Amino acid sequence: GTLETRPIKGTMPRGVTPEEDRQNMHQLLQSEKERSELLMITDLMRNDLAKISIPGTVATEKIWQCEAYTNVFHLLSIITSALEPSVHPVDAVRSCFPAGSITGCPKLRSMEAIAAIEKRRRGIYTGAIGYFAGNGDFDFNVAIRTLSCSRDQVDLQLGGAVVIDSDPDKEYDETLYKGESLFKALGCCI
Repeated sequence: GTLETRPIKGTMPRGVTPEEDRQNMHQLLQSEKERSELLMITDLMRNDLAKISIPGTVATEKIWQCEAYTNVFHLLSIITSALEPSVHPVDAVRSCFPAGSITGCPKLRSMEAIAAIEKRRRGIYTGAIGYFAGNGDFDFNVAIRTLSCSRDQVDLQLGGAVVIDSDPDKEYDETLYKGESLFKALGCCI
């Protein structure tokens, strides 16, 4: 079967006006930092797919594609390959999670650092949500903006990528506009 992954890196808020939308989209598409992040993760995801694919079938169909969502613009790539017939779909999903867009590079060392720094487990946040169909199809997504409820507590989990040339204030602001829809759903003001 055909595998497809769409790593996302690079975020800008939607504008208030169509002109501001165009400016923000242009700024995102021209950002060397955001483009570098996406290129790094595209390469990482290509490597993840290559481990479970028929040799020579991994292809980057698109890179630096800008997509508009309710509150943000994102840059993404589209990578495809042909699944090696001997690889079970469950093993295919296992081999790609946690996603490189969450861990960063180098993947294993980044996961070790996250585990050492964070004070609690993430639960479903940044994990896999999806399904396996009876015909062998499957579709999974990364849970990158999540609300979890239990009894009288609501956990809202959001995040952003931190790289060597990140500006902490800009990364914090990015996290807020990524979460704007969830804040509104909860009746919160930011």
